[in-house]
Parts: sequence; structure tokens; C-alpha cells
Amino acid sequence: MKKKLIAGNWKMNGNLAANVFLLQALLDGSKGMNCQAAVCVPAAYLAQAQALLEGQSLISLGSQDVSAQESGAFTGEISAGMLKDFAVRYAIVGHSERRQYHLESDATVALKAQRALSAGITPIVCVGETLAEREAGKTEEVVKRQLAAVIHTNGHCISEIVVAYEPVWAIGSGRTASPEQAQEVHAVLRAQLKAATPHSDRISILYGGSMNAANAAQLLAQADIDGGLIGGAALKAPDFLAIMAVGSVSA
Repeated sequence: MKKKLIAGNWKMNGNLAANVFLLQALLDGSKGMNCQAAVCVPAAYLAQAQALLEGQSLISLGSQDVSAQESGAFTGEISAGMLKDFAVRYAIVGHSERRQYHLESDATVALKAQRALSAGITPIVCVGETLAEREAGKTEEVVKRQLAAVIHTNGHCISEIVVAYEPVWAIGSGRTASPEQAQEVHAVLRAQLKAATPHSDRISILYGGSMNAANAAQLLAQADIDGGLIGGAALKAPDFLAIMAVGSVSA
């Protein structure tokens, strides 16, 4: 049974002093835990986080994005090769905020996943529906379409990705899909991955809609939920450690 993966997405938060305090607290508090963990930090802090995380194996470094381009005249972009220089292990692609605010298409997300994989970085591919899409009964249609683009572009490499289901209506809203609602969508994604690769058992599917210390146990107990993509709770060491502890027990 694969270990749970608890990945923190700091979003556009942090500063040099606070980052030291947070990462040191996570390293001190996570000793002996039996899960995988990662922190996806703003690009400006990759070098600092790399240095602070060096020499240990429990908490990996992640980025919040990666360019769909390999190199060249793309001002402000960060390539997969650059991320590899900082020993980045994971890269979030297709987060709902990138899709909404930066108008990233399914095709762009698929290319970003491809770039990450080509550099030996594991993409955390985010899929999820808006409240309007859920209320219209289109949840399954939306998440399958988003994942299908990544499967089509990446072919046999698809077994090397991580998927994160993030119902857009539950991100940063304090609302959370019920364990049953989350499991239902995770089961759909699991079936889609099984149809795409004989190695689907390698793929972790994370839940990414306001998972916190209070609801983590119920969510992580579901059959097809392999971990969490954590937002706000990732900025508080006690909360993130509490979720890691639940993930260690569930592993």
C-alpha cells in the first residue's frame, strides 16, 4: 500500500523569516512520520527552501507552476529545467486559480505536465468543477475532460503523475466536499486512470478542497483518496503536521 502524500500549497504567501520558522517546525515535528510530504513554495523562495530542506528525505520541495515552454523569450516564466536545478520534486499544474485567473486551457495544462515529466519532476495535475458545473450535474464530465487532455498528451508516462481533485467551490471558501462526495469523484478518476495505464496503482489521487486538521481523518479514510493538496492549513505548522500525522496512520 502506497504512503499517503500530503502536499502543501503556500500560494502567494510567505517571507524569508516566516519561511525559516515554518519549515524548521515542520522538520522538527515530522520526525518518525510514515507519509510522504511536500511543500510547494512561491518561486522566489525555492532557493531558500531547498537549502532548509537539504539533508532529509521526508519533506520534498515543490513548485506552484512550471512553464509549458522549454526555454526562450518567455519573460517571467520558469522552465522545468530551472526547477530541476533547485531539486524540485513536484510541480503543481492546472490549479483552478491558474485556470481562472491566467486562462490556462486543458491543452496548456497537459503541456506543462509533459514539461515537468521530461525533467524528472512529478506534476500534481489539478482537476475540478465550479459550483455552477456541479449544480448542473457536470462534475464527472468536467473532471474527465480535464484529465483526458493530460492522458492524451503524456501517453505511457501517465503513471508518473499525481492527480489532485479540487472542487473549485470548496477552495479557500471554508466549504468542503463531504467524504462521500469526494470519494465519488476520486472513484471516477481512478477508473479513468485504470483505463489509461496498467500501472494506475502507482498514481496517487489527492483531495484538494479545504482539507484541514479537523476533516483530514474522514477524507483520508476514503478508499480512493491517497492524500491531500493543502492550502491554508499548510501555512500553520501545527495544522499541517496534524494532517501529516493522520496520513501516517492511514498509510
